[in-house]
Amino acid sequence: MERKPYSAGAVKFSFWFMEFRKTVQLLSEGKSFADIKKLNEETNIYGAPTKLRAQQIYSTVTARIKTLDESFYPIFLSSDLATQKLFVLTAALLHDTLFFDFVYEVVREKMILGSDELKDADIRIFFKNKQEQSEKVASFQDYTLHRLGSCYKTQLYEAGLLESNRANSTRKILKPILDIAFEHWLYDHDLGIMVKTLTGVR
Repeated sequence: MERKPYSAGAVKFSFWFMEFRKTVQLLSEGKSFADIKKLNEETNIYGAPTKLRAQQIYSTVTARIKTLDESFYPIFLSSDLATQKLFVLTAALLHDTLFFDFVYEVVREKMILGSDELKDADIRIFFKNKQEQSEKVASFQDYTLHRLGSCYKTQLYEAGLLESNRANSTRKILKPILDIAFEHWLYDHDLGIMVKTLTGVR
């Protein structure tokens, strides 16, 4: 998988599951990315509150979709809700290397060790380590890191990997069982690392 420069862009992003699914549906019907961009500009297909947000949703969702080979469209559309959410999470992780590293190094490691708890302290330690490894992450403000941690937790909750427990600093990790067609697709496209990331294996 391609490693992109670390970014704090996730503070502006959501999981955007419905928007992702709508875009894949349109692509599978033969629409091009340019067609969808025009449609979004003219009719606000994502129901965004502002034009700027509509553009942001389109650019992020399509960038995520482009991290996956288009052969995933029919598998995605015929999958159950849980598997569709894992496809969306996979695309989000491929699009955002810092988010991927967080899931791979923290959530996956906890699953390997048999722990099902993600604590806010785990997130702080992850960012502290990254600040020591990366000048880019070292330049992020504490406020930005706090927001990034919150965004990561929200996306993992929406993907089905975390229980919602907003008042508590500890969240339960929910280890997914991968659909066989999804798992085969990942291996067939050199994304076996995602199987390890999502299921917690070495």
